[in-house]
Amino acid sequence: MSVPVSTPPLRGPEFGSYAADEVTWLLKDLSQVALEGDLAERERRIQSGKAHYAESLPIEYQPGEQYQELFHAALRDSAARLAEATGVVSELVLAERDEVPTLVSLARAGTPVGILMRRWMAFAHSVDAPHYTISIVRDRGIDTMALDHIAARHRPESVVFVDGWTGKGAIQRELSAALAGYARAGGARLDDELAVLADPGSCTRTFGTRDDFLIASACLNSTVSGLVSRTVLNADHIGPAEFHGGKFYRHLREFDVSNLLLDTVSAQFATVAPQVRTRLAAVRSGDREPRWSGWESMEQLREEYGVSSVNFVKPGVGETTRVLLRRVPWMILVRAADLPEHQHIRILAAERGVPIEVRSDLAYSCVGLIKEDA
Repeated sequence: MSVPVSTPPLRGPEFGSYAADEVTWLLKDLSQVALEGDLAERERRIQSGKAHYAESLPIEYQPGEQYQELFHAALRDSAARLAEATGVVSELVLAERDEVPTLVSLARAGTPVGILMRRWMAFAHSVDAPHYTISIVRDRGIDTMALDHIAARHRPESVVFVDGWTGKGAIQRELSAALAGYARAGGARLDDELAVLADPGSCTRTFGTRDDFLIASACLNSTVSGLVSRTVLNADHIGPAEFHGGKFYRHLREFDVSNLLLDTVSAQFATVAPQVRTRLAAVRSGDREPRWSGWESMEQLREEYGVSSVNFVKPGVGETTRVLLRRVPWMILVRAADLPEHQHIRILAAERGVPIEVRSDLAYSCVGLIKEDA
């Protein structure tokens, strides 16, 4: 029997900048707790094994004005493509998983995608899909208190886990292992296949596209994710019957573009509806079996560049951007020197003094390598 959860669910505007009906955050509010630290020192402690990355938070890097302007341009240019991918993955879920799914986004990259999918389902089918965001932590598993909360209120077979994109597939593997453990411990049996906008790593059958393209929500941190931090799992602040934690960065309200992203993409739904139908038919008739090709190619790069762990190799536009925004980067690899979708990466790399190397044989359009302590 599950332990009663002692932290209540959170909703906007009290927590996060999304509307209350868009998402329910199954997190403990740690907004008043000092968890941020110097980026280099935090990275050193994580790599030395003295701390886990989920026990603290990086100080959120706010890019310069040129980069902010580039985000707005990228959003305008990619809105229709994002809307089409949203429509395709949403239709796959409705056709193959559940007619009224319970969307469970993995915080925090999954949250805007879950909201977009919920909006598509309402737009195209008048489906009112419940939507939660919960925490999953690499090497620590999923928030089982949050799973208990959801399973007690919804049909387990309706639950669909959502994320933004796949890199090499580490979170898909973490999710599969965590849900198997949850079921063995007496919890509900939940489908472990992620629904994502983009699956360049070939890790799932439920995707909007397998192209490695720029998803605008990867360009920034909390200011494009409802002003909510990465999730925190720290025994000093999270008790055994509490959800994993997160912070609401109210002080960044003036920079918040979370709802702008949602509204810009949603405004394209009617325009892309015919393309969604065509693309959906092509995806459903094609080969969708996961090949895990991304993981294999990252292992090859890890060995070639002398990187100690595949965890320090981050493939794809989204993951490479995240390396530059919140880690200590060593090098960026790109398939070609002047791809338009890499303009923001070139700006961030220049701001932080990170070298870029052209590798025409990359399986992804770009890869970020994290600097290791000597």
